[in-house]
Amino acid sequence: MYLFFITETFEMLMRQAENYTSMLFCNTYRNMAVEAATAVQEFFTDVGLFVFGIDISTEELVNRFFDTLFPLVYNHLINPGLTDISLEYSECIRMSQRDISPFGNVPKIVMGQMGRSLLSSRTFLQALNLGIEVINTTDHLQFSKDCSRALLRMQYCPHCQGMTLSKPCMGYCLNVIRGCLANMAEIDLHWRRYIQSLEELSSAMHGTYDIEHVLLNFHSIVNDAVTQASINGPKVTEQVNKICGHPVRKTTLSPGYSDQNKDNQGMKMPARDNEETLANRRKEFMKSLRLYKTFYGGLADQMCINELAAADGLACWNGEDVVKRYFFTL
Repeated sequence: MYLFFITETFEMLMRQAENYTSMLFCNTYRNMAVEAATAVQEFFTDVGLFVFGIDISTEELVNRFFDTLFPLVYNHLINPGLTDISLEYSECIRMSQRDISPFGNVPKIVMGQMGRSLLSSRTFLQALNLGIEVINTTDHLQFSKDCSRALLRMQYCPHCQGMTLSKPCMGYCLNVIRGCLANMAEIDLHWRRYIQSLEELSSAMHGTYDIEHVLLNFHSIVNDAVTQASINGPKVTEQVNKICGHPVRKTTLSPGYSDQNKDNQGMKMPARDNEETLANRRKEFMKSLRLYKTFYGGLADQMCINELAAADGLACWNGEDVVKRYFFTL
């Protein structure tokens, strides 16, 4: 259940971060918003694929985004009066991004943040799935013939003597159930270490290791990158001309450029529900999981105490007869 909530919250986070980035272009860079939409969508799709286990290079997905963004920034901001650039020339500009570095060190910063936070989240989700596999496997435990006979004797032999309401004595119950669950008890140490590792990983997921912080601030970093490329426009243009040459195109004013910064109120950032944050979901899950840290080691005790064995002071079945009290020595 908690895995579902965490996965659902992550998907909501992805959509919110994508909306923030789309709004950046709609509000601040309207003239390139339509063209940028595909790049934004593909970027967050790749992020989601990586977190859910698909082998994608985080460096490559960041580079692809800024590669695609560069021709848009170049045509609409750096040289806004020049349009009708050929596809070949746009492709040349796109491929030159990594050599020219129009966005300064922003792509490298994003690579570092994405690499750390996405890997942490991916590892956390994979660990949760591993835990589910362990639980599902032990949920279908097959008992041995000896165990089945011991359970049958413990539960039903008193019925043959007409004592249908008698439950097994605590010591007798523990003896039988612990024997039946011996293999489960061997999991205990590994289960405890598994939960401890999850706790350590969860505690480390903050700052640049917190995917929520990184993704929801992505739009701000993109804005810094676009601003930096625009400021360095003359130098960037000179470098592009050296690599791609001078394009032949007609001179017109790029639609929407003249008022792109006059109205930044077109779309509002949606308010976030603090209770629905990924960090809060993760904390709730870890708080719940800690309650089951001793689950496998104490399973036999819990079964006998809560359900199978007779309460203290009541007559109970000791495997041979019904007695008032059954003393059991471990």
